[in-house]
Amino acid sequence: MIFLTALPLFWIMISASRGGHWGAWMPSSISAFEGTCVSIPCRFDFPDELRPAVVHGVWYFNSPYPKNYPPVVFKSRTQVVHESFQGRSRLLGDLGLRNCTLLLSSLSPELGGKYYFRGDLGGYNQYTFSEHSVLDIINTPNIVVPPEVVAGTEVEVSCMVPDNCPELRPELSWLGHEGLGEPAVLGRLREDEGTWVQVSLLHFVPTREANGHRLGCQASFPNTTLQFEGYASLDVKYPPVIVEMNSSVEAIEGSHVSLLCGADSNPPPLLTWMRDGTVLREAVAESLLLELEEVTPAEDGVYACLAENAYGQDNRTVELSVMYAPWKPTVNGTMVAVEGETVSILCSTQSNPDPILTIFKEKQILATVIYESELQLELPAVSPEDDGEYWCVAENQYGQRATAFNLSVEFAPVLLLESHCAAARDTVQCLCVVKSNPEPSVAFELPSRNVTVNESEREFVYSERSGLVLTSILTLRGQAQAPPRVICTARNLYGAKSLELPFQGAHRLMWAKIGPVGAVVTFAILIAIVCYITQTRRKKNVTESPSFSAGDNPPVLFSSDFRISGAPEKYESERRLGSERRLLGLRGEPPELDLSYSHSDLGKRPTKDSYTLTEELAEYAEIRVK
Repeated sequence: MIFLTALPLFWIMISASRGGHWGAWMPSSISAFEGTCVSIPCRFDFPDELRPAVVHGVWYFNSPYPKNYPPVVFKSRTQVVHESFQGRSRLLGDLGLRNCTLLLSSLSPELGGKYYFRGDLGGYNQYTFSEHSVLDIINTPNIVVPPEVVAGTEVEVSCMVPDNCPELRPELSWLGHEGLGEPAVLGRLREDEGTWVQVSLLHFVPTREANGHRLGCQASFPNTTLQFEGYASLDVKYPPVIVEMNSSVEAIEGSHVSLLCGADSNPPPLLTWMRDGTVLREAVAESLLLELEEVTPAEDGVYACLAENAYGQDNRTVELSVMYAPWKPTVNGTMVAVEGETVSILCSTQSNPDPILTIFKEKQILATVIYESELQLELPAVSPEDDGEYWCVAENQYGQRATAFNLSVEFAPVLLLESHCAAARDTVQCLCVVKSNPEPSVAFELPSRNVTVNESEREFVYSERSGLVLTSILTLRGQAQAPPRVICTARNLYGAKSLELPFQGAHRLMWAKIGPVGAVVTFAILIAIVCYITQTRRKKNVTESPSFSAGDNPPVLFSSDFRISGAPEKYESERRLGSERRLLGLRGEPPELDLSYSHSDLGKRPTKDSYTLTEELAEYAEIRVK
């Protein structure tokens, strides 16, 4: 509000000056609307001792010195004035009372300028006062807005117009004040230098929406067409409010992402993009764009936009969700277990969205979860069947990843039904098939011969492992007699298992014995029969021949009495010797993976002084033939 003094300083100065000095007092500046009038208040003084009979005065325009011939505004002696002021100027004050107040009417812009007064007391007593008044011709009201208008704080806006025309009084009204408040007209007020103003006040509490609002004031003069309007835009200061920002953003890994933050404030805010307390970008602007090139899962998270100025701050967050295929699953858990133990295996991965996790073995699903990052597989009592390779597969709509892992179940040996012995010709082959973990040691026992053969004796035993199954093969050669009993024993740190191996295909064993031996025996019998027939025919021929005499006939010999000196003893001794020898051979070459075993002899040949049954029979037959 404008505070005005009741007694203007101007008049105080006049009163104090009454002491006989040349001086003039008038407002340094005064204003009036174009087309109206203005009264320039003026007082002057001179020394008391002069005591003039008549006091005259002159008003000049823009210069105080007569020699410069300035335009005369008013002259009391002659009433001769400059053409610009003809009919427009007259003196309102009484010069005899030292009042030089001037009235100017029908104001136009060219009348704006400096006005000087010169006192004329007669003779040489003339004085041009340096004091002057500047007239300002206006055509808009003056709207006064406080230098700082803050939203939420009450403010006073005033409309001021000059009221220095005694002939025309202005009336004020507000324009565009709807929603702001009701105006209050204070009326006519005197200013410090003796001029008058008409004032209207408007009180209201501004909001951010009022920023930039165009507020107007109108001055009108009754009974005239004169109207003057003035406008002012409200500069309302207010803290930032974030008005534009992305909602939650989903982006595929490797794509481009733009995050926008826009704020409304006055003055413009400092915008800052942050993540986890780290400033990513900032600028003084109404909006700020954060560009993320080829986003990765590491950039997934919450981003914050902070807007601040001198009047406050605001912040908002946006969540960026980077969609990506599952990472390669990791498997944590027991990978080696003893039969009967409980096994817990945890498979975990990371993806967005969460994947479908599946654990399977040999195409059989064992466990699965949907939209989870972890999967727990519980095997309460593992068995050898649980041993093997497992797969953990994670998949979502963006891809699939898998991890293989092996579970090793350790258990005592188990002898499988495939274990047996088989014979072909003079060879016996024994198969001991064992399932165990860890790998067992295998031994073959021949109780009748008090012989034990283990895997270290590679001349007789060949072993091959496939997974958890170990196949050991014992090969015996030269088995002319009935095959021996064979006991297979498998042993590891969890126990031992023994099995007497059954023989398969006994009839083939019989033909295997008969085959080579029978051929030799049959051949020997045929030779003996042929010899017998030949001897019989010879005897018959000798008996029937007349050239032989009874006394010369040799003794009759029968095949049963036919003997060669020393042959039977040699045959018996050789046979006993051969039957006492061990007939073990070496099976050197491995069987095929399909377990169709070869019967070729890769073992050591018998020594040259040893005899097989076939050789003994062949030698005996040769003796008989001779």
